[in-house]
Amino acid sequence: MAQSGNQVWTVPNALSVLRLAGVPLFLWLLLGPQEDGWAIVVFIVSGITDWLDGKLARWLNQMSKFGAMLDPLADRLYTLAAMIAFVVRDIVPLWVVILLVARDLAVLVCLPLLRRAGYGPPEVLYLGKGATFVLLYAFPFLLFAQIDTWLAGVAQPIAYAFTVWGVVLYVWSGLIYILQAVTAIRRPRSL
Repeated sequence: MAQSGNQVWTVPNALSVLRLAGVPLFLWLLLGPQEDGWAIVVFIVSGITDWLDGKLARWLNQMSKFGAMLDPLADRLYTLAAMIAFVVRDIVPLWVVILLVARDLAVLVCLPLLRRAGYGPPEVLYLGKGATFVLLYAFPFLLFAQIDTWLAGVAQPIAYAFTVWGVVLYVWSGLIYILQAVTAIRRPRSL
């Protein structure tokens, strides 16, 4: 078995790179031909590879720092791509995207401040993971709501519910990260 840690080219990381390569295709399908059905397929494949890369990393003992960086990066890029396309197509209002991006930027600003104070990044919260999960669930429903079938009427309230709940959880988790960072920075560091 491969050794965990600093190894870059592993099976799970290859799946993550494949997942990242799907982001421009996903965005093009949403904005170019507006092939929402195919965009949903790309998104579902992304979700399957996201699940599979984590399982394989543990099963093959191929966990790596590179993989730990790729996974949330892919989540953020799919989220950003979907949000951009949804705003351009008037599927979600601009303020939703501004709120999500502002949350990510605020958390990002905390990282160098923590580092300068002698701390590493905060622990990943299950609330943050849950928020991302809920938002990623909202996207296919938002797309199904755009397809001209009976399914749109069923998908629309589900899409809005997942979107609102995901935004609330996402902002909440961001506030917790910021509070943790401020608390850590203000606390005198013991040696």
